[in-house]
This record gives sequence, C-alpha cells and structure tokens, in this order.
Amino acid sequence: MIMLYFSGTGNSKYIAELFCQYKNIKCYSIEEKVNFSELITSEEAIGFCYPIYGSRAPRIIREFALKYMENLRNKKIIIFCTQWLFSGDGARAFTDIFPKKYFEIVYAEHFLMPNNVCNLFLLPLENENKIKKYIKKAEQKMQSVCNNIAKGIIKKRGFNIISRILGLFQGLYMPIIEKKSLDTVKITDACNQCCLCVSICPMNNLEYEYGKIFQKSNCTICYRCINQCPEKAIIIFFNTKVKKQYKGIWGIKNKI
Repeated sequence: MIMLYFSGTGNSKYIAELFCQYKNIKCYSIEEKVNFSELITSEEAIGFCYPIYGSRAPRIIREFALKYMENLRNKKIIIFCTQWLFSGDGARAFTDIFPKKYFEIVYAEHFLMPNNVCNLFLLPLENENKIKKYIKKAEQKMQSVCNNIAKGIIKKRGFNIISRILGLFQGLYMPIIEKKSLDTVKITDACNQCCLCVSICPMNNLEYEYGKIFQKSNCTICYRCINQCPEKAIIIFFNTKVKKQYKGIWGIKNKI
C-alpha cells in the first residue's frame, strides 16, 4: 500500500503522513517528480488524501486521477478527505471521476481540520488552542481508522444517500466557482518579488517576467500562495487583502 495526497496548506499532508506513520507505509505528494504509473501499478492498495472544496475533489486531484486512471483499475482504494465543517459526500466525490465498480473502496473517512481561507471575514482562522483540539481529534480518529482497517472493518463515510444529497446541494455551484477562480489571483504593490509564490504553486500558475509576477489562468484555489506570501501581497477569489495567514499545523503540533 502507498498513500498519495494533495495538500494546499498542510492539512491533508498531515493526515496522509499520520496514516503512513501508523501503517508504516510510504507517502507521496502528487506534486513529486516520481514515476506514479509504476508506483501505482506495483501496489495492491492505494490511498488518496485531499482537501474537499465545496463537496468536490480539487481539480488538481481529479486531473491526477484521470492521468493515471488505467493504473488504478481494480485496485483497493482508501480515501481520506479533510474538511473544515461538513462536506457531505466529500470522500465519495472522488469516485465520480471513474466508471462504476472501477475499483474497490475499502475505507473512506472525513477529517475535520482548521480553516485555511484567510481572506473572508465570514470564515475566521482558528487560534492555537483550537488548532490543538483539531490535531488531537484527528489523531484519535486516525487511530480508530487504522484499527478498523487492521481488523478488516470497512467504513465508507459520505456514501449514504443523505450525504450524497447534501454533497450535491453543497457542490452545486462548485463548477462555476472553479471556472471563475482560474484567473482571480492578483499580486498587489506590496510584492517584494521574492518569487516564493512562483516556486510553490502546484499548478505552475504564476510566472515571474519583466520584473513582475503574472498568473496564467490555472489556479486551483488551494490557498497556498496567499497563506505563505511574506508580504501578504496576494489576493485570491475574494477581492480582500489578507490580514492574518494560516501557516499550517506543524509548528503548533510540535508544541503538543
């Protein structure tokens, strides 16, 4: 078994690596330069972990799955998705990419993690104590998940009819949001041209040229650049400047 993940700001990375730590298996970001075709083909079971956007798998994870679709045929699949509140059928949404009965789902689970949308006042960022609680609950749930998998217990979070209806309702406008967000990245005059955003963008959406940073209309709204910019000089989707950034859970985790 291997675990593959996409993580915009670190939440899904944490969950993926936590699972791999408990199960003593290897973990790969889908952004790594490795032979994924060979990796997937050589394994009987494949895990996927990703953040849920409006009850839908991110475009970057869908594109990855489509690229390696043939390698995933008839595999055993474990799906973890990270969410801030409630995603409905976030884990099940991954299966929409494939034909029915394309592979066997052996486990699916949702993990509540801190909000990383830092430029909308309706979605406030949590303080350190609240994030510690997220970490503790996630670790407890992961231990339970690993125990269930070891015992052969199958659970599929998000696959029941109620979750599917809620997910359909919540994700109704996601295709519109995805399309609109492709070219909403703005670089303000506060930019110091350090080009950190260029180097960390998972979609290669940003490019430095002629003394400025340009976007290439390929944003996947992962919020990585806006949260990491040292000058808070990036605006995404919501036309508001960032006052506080989400730096992930690693520094806080080390304090526990």
